[in-house]
Amino acid sequence: MEKQMHDTNLGRMISLLYRQFQMHINRELKALGINSSQYIYLANLYEKDGMNQEALSSALYIDKAATARALDKLETSGYIRREVDARDKRSKCVYLTEQALSVRPIIMEALMKWNQIIQEDLSVEEIMRTSETLSRMSNSVLSHASGGPIGEGDKQ
Repeated sequence: MEKQMHDTNLGRMISLLYRQFQMHINRELKALGINSSQYIYLANLYEKDGMNQEALSSALYIDKAATARALDKLETSGYIRREVDARDKRSKCVYLTEQALSVRPIIMEALMKWNQIIQEDLSVEEIMRTSETLSRMSNSVLSHASGGPIGEGDKQ
């Protein structure tokens, strides 16, 4: 039995929320010289420093070229350093610098502030249900994706 699709503009609302999030991050981190396309790498490295650059791209579902550009900017700004991977000389591992570690509280505060903003008018039940629904939606997209992370091979 086929599900009836409802005209709720859900995709549009998710896209709008994402763009609003980018604007929030850009505004909150402007003084650090970090933007919405760069903070995600730092946030991920805060959880697992020293990741291989390719693994970082894969974990974030961001194509390798975009990752390289963002990391170039972060490296130039002094937030990361890259070293040849001892296990695979063709790869580079990405490490946080002291500068990146020093701004971690500011980045985490910006992310917490965003979560407070988007959750302020929701009950705990609504937050949990929305989180579960978005997780299922993400899994559906991933199960339909082919050719690797979203973004690779998507250019027409």
